[in-house]
Parts: sequence; C-alpha cells; structure tokens
Amino acid sequence: MADAAPKTATETKFSDPASRLAQTDHWTVLLRPKQPTLGSLVLICRDPVRAFADVSPQAYAEMREVVRRIEATLREVVAYERINYLMLMMVDPDVHFHVIPRYEGSRQFGSTEFRDAGWPGVPALDAAVSPDAATSEALLAQLRATWLRCTG
Repeated sequence: MADAAPKTATETKFSDPASRLAQTDHWTVLLRPKQPTLGSLVLICRDPVRAFADVSPQAYAEMREVVRRIEATLREVVAYERINYLMLMMVDPDVHFHVIPRYEGSRQFGSTEFRDAGWPGVPALDAAVSPDAATSEALLAQLRATWLRCTG
C-alpha cells in the first residue's frame, strides 16, 4: 500500500489523504465529503488514465478485492440494501466511481441523520448531508476499523 504513484487531481479534490479509507497500488478509497447516504465513498483509479477502457490489467484485477472490501465494510457499518457505483467523470475526468450505499428511509450516525432521499430510484446527490468535521472523522475511523477486519 505505497504512496509512490503521483496523486491524481481527483484524489486531491476529495481531500486525500485526510479522507482516505484505504489505498492499494492502483486504487484509493476516500470518504465523500457530501454524503447522499451514510458511508458514501469515492473509488479512484491511481493509473494516469481518463477512460475506463485504459485502466491497466493490474488495476482491473485489483479492483475486485477493493470492491469486495468496500461492500463488506459498508454492509457492516451502514447495513445497506443496495449499492450504486456511479462513474460520473464530467467534472473530475480521472477514472473514479462514486459509491453510494442505498437503503429505505434513513440511518443515524452520532447525532446526524442520513436519509436516502432518492430511494428507490436514482440517488439524490443534491440532497447530500455535509457532516461536521467531528462526525466525518468518527465515521472515517469506524470505516477504517471495519475495513481492517474485512480482510481475505
């Protein structure tokens, strides 16, 4: 899990390393600052590419395990019912996915309520909660601890 590769603009925009849940040779997983649902993440390819078809074979292979750990972590922390991977590369052209755990109703983390305003349809990204720094740090700490337990 080396930091050797240069940081992509998308990693920088989403506050890496402060918001980092995990990083592998080819992928960085960050907590999304605006949470359309509790536990929303950004999965960013570290390869210097701007088209999904140009991702290296090594990154494709590694993606399987990263996605498995994302889903296991979010299943435990959020108890999602569905999960959406949105590849929205209009503003941030580096290959990345917005990972949105989906559930009916809402989830509570600390004193903050996170509603899934789009359920059961398309995620309502504009209805996102921007948690305060303490809530974000606590959520990230819980996600990190759970990620470490969700190994092989």
